[in-house]
Amino acid sequence: MSEDNTDQTADAETAIVLDVLPHGRTEDDRPQYEKKPLAFVLDKTDFSLYELTLEEATLSIGDRLDIYDSPQVGRTTGIDHEDLPRGAASELEYVVEDLVAAEEQRFVDFYNEAQPITLRLHQLNLLPGIGKKLRNDILDARKRRPFESFEDIEARIDGLHNPREVLADRIMEELREDDLKYCIFAREE
Repeated sequence: MSEDNTDQTADAETAIVLDVLPHGRTEDDRPQYEKKPLAFVLDKTDFSLYELTLEEATLSIGDRLDIYDSPQVGRTTGIDHEDLPRGAASELEYVVEDLVAAEEQRFVDFYNEAQPITLRLHQLNLLPGIGKKLRNDILDARKRRPFESFEDIEARIDGLHNPREVLADRIMEELREDDLKYCIFAREE
């Protein structure tokens, strides 16, 4: 396989499997032969949660797949955080943390490109622990030179500890809360 095919395969992986129920939901009262296997996934681009009906239970936790063009997927249904089974909910935080770490440049770019939402509110202020002072420090530092990594952000901004964790915490907040006024990472349904 050439490197180009590998890159195309990686681009096609749109979601990460959080949990698989090979025999469907336990609260489903239908006979076993009528139940399809289910998988619960996180779309890695827009942080949407989905329940997938599978043709066969061949997926495992942590698998990556293209939920929009996969022969394994029968039906895709968007769900809320509270609809996740316990196993998927407990796996979600680890998957988000791993995704933020694996796609570091994407999230460093957020620190470089975040914009005002209103005259009084900036996207940076939506991140946990970032008030006016840290926001202004980030804006001043990125004017001088764009951030190159999470380590660069942490080194240049006093008081901002673990910028990767700050982003992961915000993404988790957006996934858990239905009534947030502003979502900057998770797509609003």
